[in-house]
Amino acid sequence: MFEIKRREKMVERALLVGAHFEAAGRDDADDLLTELGELVRTLGVPVVGRQLVQIREPQARYLLGSGKAEEICEHAKSLACDAIIFDNELTPAQQRNWENLAKITVIDRQEIILDIFGARAQTREAKIQVDLARMTYSLPRLTRAWGHLGKQGGGIGSKGEGESQLEQDKRKIRGQMDRLKRDLVEVRRNRANQRKDRKRAPVPNAAIVGYTNAGKSSLLRRLTGADVLVEDALFATLDTMTRKIDLPNRQPLLLTDTVGFIRKLPHQLVESFNATLEEAVMADFLVHLLDASHPRVLEFHGTTMKVLEELGADTKKTLTVFNKIDRVEDPLTRAMLRNTHPDALFISVHSGEGLDLLVEKLGELVGNGSQQIVLHLPHDRSDLLARLHREGVVHETAYEEEFSRIRATVPARLRELVTPFSAS
Repeated sequence: MFEIKRREKMVERALLVGAHFEAAGRDDADDLLTELGELVRTLGVPVVGRQLVQIREPQARYLLGSGKAEEICEHAKSLACDAIIFDNELTPAQQRNWENLAKITVIDRQEIILDIFGARAQTREAKIQVDLARMTYSLPRLTRAWGHLGKQGGGIGSKGEGESQLEQDKRKIRGQMDRLKRDLVEVRRNRANQRKDRKRAPVPNAAIVGYTNAGKSSLLRRLTGADVLVEDALFATLDTMTRKIDLPNRQPLLLTDTVGFIRKLPHQLVESFNATLEEAVMADFLVHLLDASHPRVLEFHGTTMKVLEELGADTKKTLTVFNKIDRVEDPLTRAMLRNTHPDALFISVHSGEGLDLLVEKLGELVGNGSQQIVLHLPHDRSDLLARLHREGVVHETAYEEEFSRIRATVPARLRELVTPFSAS
């Protein structure tokens, strides 16, 4: 069976190239190129050079002009590079033209992210999503990979008169993509059933969202003691993980870590990974975590909010939290962040600064709508008493002849169940 597999690491020295169209966009292009460098290093590939190029309009052959393309190839040769990596998306034809000109591997940002996702995926769902995204990306590029198999074949056993090997491979990939889509539907159905089971025991759920490498997994581990991977790398984790935290008011809360956002995420992955982000849509509220030490943290805030808007989760109650505040030494930067986000919390998962206040705030959000009432529970309703202990706060219990007198703080989701037993 024909398969699209992740390419083994063959690149040892990479030159990064970023093209922008206006002089005013140079700073943003430079920042994106820096981000591309972090992505490339996540794959363990050394970056030996980087080049920003301003162009008036994209050219069909190389994206850039022919003269500039030849200049970049010479620069890559002088640095002994074995790959040129573009921050811009290249068409399949442009990619082939560059490789013919440079005589080395030429890839773009999309392929880098696909390789990272392929290396990081752990669960069956994430692996299916990655394989589907990689096949979608690779299908129009098969000519590049299989140019030597383009001759037509015929005769007994062939797949049709004049059908080339390339066409056979494309047909096989489309068949595999159809199977993967069916598998993904099944996996998502199982996810929905698991989510339904969680909702039957209505424990509130919060999803941690934010830009990749903001410290979401570290926060989940610090608050819940979960054994999750924590690594200083972009897209260190791709799979959602949900863990329970007991808040100081004895209210339980399920915390879910979601895949990190990034600018210029390939559209194949936006479509493939929207199921991973469904946790944000289904959550009772969101914890939007940001890296306070990053110079473009406010832009990252905008990126995340835009993705949440596309998912229909932007209207949810959201707690904005700036992490890594211990790395922000400039008092003016701290003041600016507090002025732009007066309701935000400022924490450091590493040092523990502000975590107590965060947990207290989570308790307030979970307890929002809670009410202290007195109940006369029949002795045969021990199930309700157990739920009050589990999901509310029981302050006093007195056992009388016909009922138990309970004074408790009851969350909104239980109020309808216990109202018939109210003592007032």
